[in-house]
Amino acid sequence: MITKSWQLQEAKNHFSEVVERAIKDGAQTVTKHGKPAVLIISVEDYQKSVAPRKSLIQLLHECPEDLAEIIGPRSKEPARTLHFDL
Repeated sequence: MITKSWQLQEAKNHFSEVVERAIKDGAQTVTKHGKPAVLIISVEDYQKSVAPRKSLIQLLHECPEDLAEIIGPRSKEPARTLHFDL
């Protein structure tokens, strides 16, 4: 991913280019007074960053492999009781 840092005035003067580069090359940083102020990113990159993340259980259910051999049967025994000395 190639990114470029743009000074605010430069970004204003070349806004179409900034947008095109954000789409093609990834996030573009705009600086104000020499410090990073904002990022311009494509909608696609934004949607990827805010997409809901799946839980481990969801990912395991979607796994194309049969995990029964790896995980094995679940024990029917009751859980053991732990005692902590304080």
